[in-house]
Amino acid sequence: MTPTSEHAWPLLASIAPELQASLRALAGLIALGSVFFPTAANSAPRTPPSAAERTAYRSRALNAATVFTSEKGKFRIEVNGQEMGQEEFEINPSGDGWVAHGTSEIRTAQGIEHVSGTLELRADGTPVRYQWSMQGARKASADIAFKGPTATIELHAEGSAPFTQQFTFKSPQITVLDNNLYHQYAVLARLYDWNKKGAQTFSVLVPQDMTPGTVNVEALGKQDVDGKQLDELRVKSEDLELDLYLDGQRLVRIVAPSANAKIIRE
Repeated sequence: MTPTSEHAWPLLASIAPELQASLRALAGLIALGSVFFPTAANSAPRTPPSAAERTAYRSRALNAATVFTSEKGKFRIEVNGQEMGQEEFEINPSGDGWVAHGTSEIRTAQGIEHVSGTLELRADGTPVRYQWSMQGARKASADIAFKGPTATIELHAEGSAPFTQQFTFKSPQITVLDNNLYHQYAVLARLYDWNKKGAQTFSVLVPQDMTPGTVNVEALGKQDVDGKQLDELRVKSEDLELDLYLDGQRLVRIVAPSANAKIIRE
């Protein structure tokens, strides 16, 4: 499924015109709309993973089992220096796995849009279940079940019949990066193999857009940010890129240079 412009940017349609261009660029980079994934995997028959991909998967599984830790925090969303919203999140253990939950408020001309997402993960970082909901001028929700390399999405949108879509990836190690839920980049940073470093490829699903694909992630070393030494991770596709900055294991900033957008931890 290829989202239309209206479907891919559900939170942006009612925002003041002078901010729409920047926010659409922000969505393409940070909310990860369909433009980010020109080579999306889909429900077509999957190619068996190569030996290198199987090795990378095992390495990430071991890495994830040792790096997840409990945390909670808040992000401020800025575009062109103007605050457009905020997100509060928590990442906590649950049984034998982990749960990452976030709730965002996005300011629009029609009022506040609330977006929430809850991601259940196994100890090795593979997803089990993801639920998201949107409340405001538009209302929608979805429940996603992950079984092996397959993700099955059941979407409920106000005024429409339920819709089901299924995607199959190369391995069960699927990374969820949803619109306006930036704590999920903290999960991505934990899944990155810091011991191996170098460029690493991740299969990605953007649930609100029902868009699958891949991103490349690479550590660029220590960078001076406002007088503090932070570790930089660059996330990019063939067309777009953004930078994550971490203080130890804490994601403290996301920067989308071409959109003049920042997600800043408070």
